[in-house]
Amino acid sequence: MPKMSADHYAAVLSRAECLVDQSGVDAALDAMAADIAARLGDKDPLVLSVVTGGIVVAGLLLPRLQFPLRLDYAHATRYRGALSGADLHWQHRPVEAVRDEHVLVVDDIFDQGHTMEAIAAACREDGARSVTTAVLALKEGAAETTYRPDVIGLRLPNRYVMGYGLDYKRYFRNLPGIYAAADEDI
Repeated sequence: MPKMSADHYAAVLSRAECLVDQSGVDAALDAMAADIAARLGDKDPLVLSVVTGGIVVAGLLLPRLQFPLRLDYAHATRYRGALSGADLHWQHRPVEAVRDEHVLVVDDIFDQGHTMEAIAAACREDGARSVTTAVLALKEGAAETTYRPDVIGLRLPNRYVMGYGLDYKRYFRNLPGIYAAADEDI
């Protein structure tokens, strides 16, 4: 995917609507941390950050988790820079790392649900003792599966969103809020 020009970047951002500001995201992360601590605080979990968007969420969430844990990653994607998903492609499946572990899978968004469902199933197949899934955001009405994450920070409308790990054409992951792209940019 080609780089976005500075003018195009500015135009997309100027048309985007802020759905959740930084303080709203911080509050969601605090609530997620409390929920996760209640579920896993005594389990010494292995946290799997889902690359790429989950890196941002895990980086902000981990300092809020005040109990022993370890960090690894999973890389399974359906998007590969596109605006919609395709078949699941594994770039890193941590088979040995999850065996006999309580696993916490952290990602940025639960959209259609295929990626999170596949990662959770893979962890179980690979011998995890338990699997807990957590997402910063869930798009209401977008899921194509019956699977749902255990811990959800925010519930968002079914729009194309970006910021806090969520991208638009590989850009905007670093926005200090969650924004919906304008219809003309999708």
